[in-house]
Amino acid sequence: MTESEKIIELKGEGCNGDEDPLDAILRREPHIKVIDPDRKGARITVTLQPQDIRLCLHRPKTARQLLTALGLAEETALVARNGELLTPDRHIRPNEDILVRKVASSG
Repeated sequence: MTESEKIIELKGEGCNGDEDPLDAILRREPHIKVIDPDRKGARITVTLQPQDIRLCLHRPKTARQLLTALGLAEETALVARNGELLTPDRHIRPNEDILVRKVASSG
């Protein structure tokens, strides 16, 4: 299984040996903020591009809340579901696969 095929759970138990998966993610992506990691409830799967990292986290209610949880400003990333771009106010349903693509202006 390649790195991009692994689903890393933000609250999960060990992904690579004894290392906590949250520690591994935060080491590679220090801007990611975990909001209430012990909370029970619905989860979503997020593919973070261009790094091609897959995260499994508690479901935010909107695309805006998802970007906030990932530490990204609305102007710096696109959020999509099934090929459809989501505006910040669009709702995210439980068990969905969401794509977050960081974008940058080259001026």
